[in-house]
Amino acid sequence: MKVVSLSISKKKGTRKESIDRAQVLQDHGIEGDAHAGNWHRQISLLSAESIDASRKTGLDVDFGDYAENIATTGVDWKTLPLGTQVTIGDAVLLEITQIGKECLRKCAIFYQAGDCIMPREGVFARVLKEGSIGCGDEIQLDIPEKS
Repeated sequence: MKVVSLSISKKKGTRKESIDRAQVLQDHGIEGDAHAGNWHRQISLLSAESIDASRKTGLDVDFGDYAENIATTGVDWKTLPLGTQVTIGDAVLLEITQIGKECLRKCAIFYQAGDCIMPREGVFARVLKEGSIGCGDEIQLDIPEKS
């Protein structure tokens, strides 16, 4: 399990631009990203496998096109329970707070890509511990036990 892409945007509802490294701020999100702030959806995550599946249907999409901050390999995000803790690299610790989302209106991503998989397959997290992350960083999951 590892990070394959990092992306940020200056405005919400738009595709994100790829970056090599990111500074993740506690209780805020990725520095310079429009979605960062004091709320429960500070960072968005999506599997590279989901993006690849979109490509196979004929969509012309790449990393950042679904407005995800972090694209990964080896993690099926939509199957993880809320409260799962995600360690990225040596320092960053996230907690999954939301799986999928309800889109109130079709955004630029939907019109440009023809579909948006974030409402079905993306997850959102808040930052518990800050640090720097980069493409290639390993991911570890701490999945809460079911009660």
